Amino acid sequence: MALLPDRHPQKDFFILDIADVVPKDDMASMEHPLFSLATQPDMRHLVYRSGENSLEIIPSGLGLPTIKDKDILIFCISQLMDRKNRGEPIGKRVRFSARELMIGTNRNTDGREYKRLEHAFQRLQGTQFKTNIRTGNRKEVRIFGLIDEGGFVMREEGKWRLDYCEVVLSDWLMRAIEANEVISISEDYFRLRRPLERRLYEIARKHCGAQPKWQIGLANLQNKTGSNAPLKKFRLNLRQIIEDDCTPFYKIELMADDLVIFRPRSASTALAPDIRLPEWAEEKAREVAREKGRDYHVLRSDWMAFAKAEAAKENPPKNAGAAFVAYCKKQENLRR
Repeated sequence: MALLPDRHPQKDFFILDIADVVPKDDMASMEHPLFSLATQPDMRHLVYRSGENSLEIIPSGLGLPTIKDKDILIFCISQLMDRKNRGEPIGKRVRFSARELMIGTNRNTDGREYKRLEHAFQRLQGTQFKTNIRTGNRKEVRIFGLIDEGGFVMREEGKWRLDYCEVVLSDWLMRAIEANEVISISEDYFRLRRPLERRLYEIARKHCGAQPKWQIGLANLQNKTGSNAPLKKFRLNLRQIIEDDCTPFYKIELMADDLVIFRPRSASTALAPDIRLPEWAEEKAREVAREKGRDYHVLRSDWMAFAKAEAAKENPPKNAGAAFVAYCKKQENLRR
């Protein structure tokens, strides 16, 4: 089963530069199965234990938050980390348009998605997570939701229209952002069709990273994914995902003894660093693109792909901003 199509290849020239924000995920939720892989309401009451540590998940009235609901958190975390990396102040209240979210997470922009978004807010806010935290000679029990609030603000223009969405992240998530306990993920994550594929990619990104390989037993892997399918069915699902071979950056192998091995597709791809462009360079490049009648986002995407490929060969641009502006100036003028 191939990847979902890139529904917004040109992004949207008239909204926030979401195409420039690198998707980031928090490492705590990549480690633990906080999100349901079910496509129907999942009303299970879950308990995970590891030694003296425990995690209890009590579903909302609409069920457990799903792996697709997590797109909202990834979008918010990515926006906040981008602002933080640029030296801008951040807070737990994140405001965005629903269209920005849909485009940034490769969703359709029809009316059905807005209703799904409302249900996602309810699951993220209503599900309770209960965990014990041991510090020194004290043990604390914390009960929290993934978000404190989530909703829409409407504006009256003859009739009521959606103005923007607003999410208030939990202190638990904000601590991860403030401590930089996040990791970049592939934009193709949002093109994976199966919930299990997304969860396997998260596990690979968290545990394998850029190592030559990482391995885990099949039963332990199933526990980490949060799948409640029989082991035989889980094995069959994994084999299908391996056959389709769509997991971004990683290849998966299932050995005869039920050992599962994750490997980067190539060390250069996995290790390619993020290349950040200074604000002055982006402003100048946009000006050049307008003058030449060019699509800025296409120019930026093409140059970034080239620069990252060169960086993977240990030949990164010495001055990314100047190199990008020079590249834009060399492009043919379409306004002639």
